[in-house]
Amino acid sequence: QVQLVESGGGVVQAGDSLRLSCAASGRTFSRYAMGWFRQAPGKERDFVGAVSWYNDNTSYADSVKGRFTISRDNVKNMVYLQMSSLKPEDTAVYYCAARVGDGGRNPDNYDYWGQGTQVTVSS
Repeated sequence: QVQLVESGGGVVQAGDSLRLSCAASGRTFSRYAMGWFRQAPGKERDFVGAVSWYNDNTSYADSVKGRFTISRDNVKNMVYLQMSSLKPEDTAVYYCAARVGDGGRNPDNYDYWGQGTQVTVSS
């Protein structure tokens, strides 16, 4: 099993950058695909990005492609979401998630979730 704890959220201005971190604990972290999701008030939980467990292939939502980068460090048991050119519409609670095998965009396929970290982007 994997336990996840997010950090790095905060309040920033539009155009700024922010890096979110997710610390994972577990014996087989390197075998889990990792994903980032976000949920704004009154909206569904949306896919942001994911990285495969068997390689470093990544995928992103169209709304963040070119601005956000997901990466993982299996030695440190960490996964990151580097966010650049932030927009007010990026404001949401951001969650990291893990699943055995490959990732995907469907949150129902993920087995473990962090508690989330708030990101607020002011205009």
